[in-house]
Amino acid sequence: MDEQKKIPRHVAIIMDGNGRWAERRKLPRKMGHAEGCKVLEQTVRDAADLGIGYLTVYAFSTENWKRSEEEVSALMVLMGFYIKKLLKVAEEENVRVKIIGERSRFAPDLVKGLNKLEYETRNNTRMVFAIAINYGARDEMRRGMIRMAEDVKAGKLEPTAITEQTIGSYLDTADMPDPDLLIRTSGELRLSNFLLWQLAYTEIYVTDVLWPDFNKEELQKAVDSFGKRERRYGGRLTK
Repeated sequence: MDEQKKIPRHVAIIMDGNGRWAERRKLPRKMGHAEGCKVLEQTVRDAADLGIGYLTVYAFSTENWKRSEEEVSALMVLMGFYIKKLLKVAEEENVRVKIIGERSRFAPDLVKGLNKLEYETRNNTRMVFAIAINYGARDEMRRGMIRMAEDVKAGKLEPTAITEQTIGSYLDTADMPDPDLLIRTSGELRLSNFLLWQLAYTEIYVTDVLWPDFNKEELQKAVDSFGKRERRYGGRLTK
């Protein structure tokens, strides 16, 4: 197998550890999130350089609203600031940005910025960068099933015709392949309600590195680990 085939087509990342990174340095948690945003900028560039076709990151979950009002407010400010930064990165790297999740809960200015980020990069072709914001996999499936039920009620879809592919077409990631590799930082061993349907056969790589300390070397380690694995789909061995 040549080296190119060892590169996962789609990498998903649970970016964990911003708060702990800050606390270990006796800094406000928002400083950890700010550092994490800088790392994300560079990771987009690094993933594109490695030849990864799709990169999906867990930026803000539906559960994150339960954090302190101060931390959530700081995250919203950071998000608004880094939307502009990510637009610059996306244009420089020829990356198309896709937002997954339910964005209507955000302030109008933030929604406008997210919409602009998608629109301005819609014709970029080097890599698709999906950002999960106000995203939860169970909520994604709930929203998708509502749309599916509406189509069944309207006579557009026969219940007996529903397949796994049909269900996938109603999810936020409908136009994307399922992830080949999931990276989780900070050593936690859980999926945290992220891409539950899409990760059914995904290889998982966990590192103890906190997200603000993640870099190209760590990304390469994860990709190299993926390349050495023998993948099995329902008992069928693939490489």
